[in-house]
Amino acid sequence: MRCSLLLVPLLLGGCVSATKPATGDGPPRRQFTIERLAKGDIDTVVEVHQRRALRHLETLMVKLYKRNPVQLHRHPGATIEQRRRELFADGRVPDYPEFAGRRGIDCIRLALDPAYPGDRVVALVAGMKGMLMDAYGNRTEFWFYSQLDPQKLYNSARNIEIAVWKLSNSSDGNGTPLLLSNSLPGEPANLSYERLFGKLISLQDTIAEIIADSSNRVIKKVIQNMATAVFLPV
Repeated sequence: MRCSLLLVPLLLGGCVSATKPATGDGPPRRQFTIERLAKGDIDTVVEVHQRRALRHLETLMVKLYKRNPVQLHRHPGATIEQRRRELFADGRVPDYPEFAGRRGIDCIRLALDPAYPGDRVVALVAGMKGMLMDAYGNRTEFWFYSQLDPQKLYNSARNIEIAVWKLSNSSDGNGTPLLLSNSLPGEPANLSYERLFGKLISLQDTIAEIIADSSNRVIKKVIQNMATAVFLPV
């Protein structure tokens, strides 16, 4: 019995030393910790979906700044990389003074308000990040006892659809788009934004179904007319 107890930390230590960073294009492998013993398969799946969603948002931010450089110029001396690191340093959303306390869906609305004079790119992406984090219970680590609401995850997917429609149809008083994304008439075809948003929507729909199935809960499906759609609570 004493020998067995002495071997436990040695075995666990061996697990730690055996864990190495991934090479090539594969996802990074996390170092083994005692806490990870409290994770189930679903918890790991949730974390993977969340990390991928946040990476897609980072990509979206970079692409929008490149397509709309005037938004970056509202921060003299700032670079795209600086803005990206600032927003995605961790799971939180920075308390940007220009948002006046708004977060999540309210920031998305702000980004698409013709009267808003600030940086629409950071308002849109920070709003989407805040909304997604709300759907994930504002956590980045999940355990056996963690509980997620599949309805909120589902609603976040519908809200992304609404945001995409509004992004494509919002313009100022002169008819100029508030933010450029997909190619305009006469420009070379560019549907990369549409594909990126599609991946985000698919991730949220998939994890919502997984959580609903694992917790034996029912998701209330919502069908809206995009032209009159309102953001759903998350």
